[in-house]
Amino acid sequence: MGTPEDGRVILVGVDGSATSDAALRWTLRALARPGDQVKAIIVVPDEGLLPGTSFAFQPHGRGPTQLRDYSPADHVERLRAAVPGSAPVAVTTAQGDAATELVTASAHADLLVIGAHGGSATSELLLGSVSRECIRYARCPVTVITGEAAARV
Repeated sequence: MGTPEDGRVILVGVDGSATSDAALRWTLRALARPGDQVKAIIVVPDEGLLPGTSFAFQPHGRGPTQLRDYSPADHVERLRAAVPGSAPVAVTTAQGDAATELVTASAHADLLVIGAHGGSATSELLLGSVSRECIRYARCPVTVITGEAAARV
């Protein structure tokens, strides 16, 4: 975590969605001050199937994701460049469950900023909500950018 002399550590969950892009834009435009460290983290699911079966249900209803044609650093840099005078953003990629990785990373942050996807009630019941898990278990304050808020950022 940051100190008053060093500035704050602001962690932003980035997944390429409109709400996560809005979370990063809002952080850069309205929140980050000189001396703050802005860190973007993208979490990709584990590559393997769930243990014990060769036909496992994948978390979030999709198969393993690969970043072959997607560069998180390039994506974040394009968003940062669109905000004149914004602070540099360090990009980290983690592999695993998004909520777990964000909560773990929050132990070293002063604030966690994430976008809410607004999944259906059924998907949230079966799979959980990353934003809900972060709000409940993060080790720092959490700001959630909703779809409606994203349209205003």
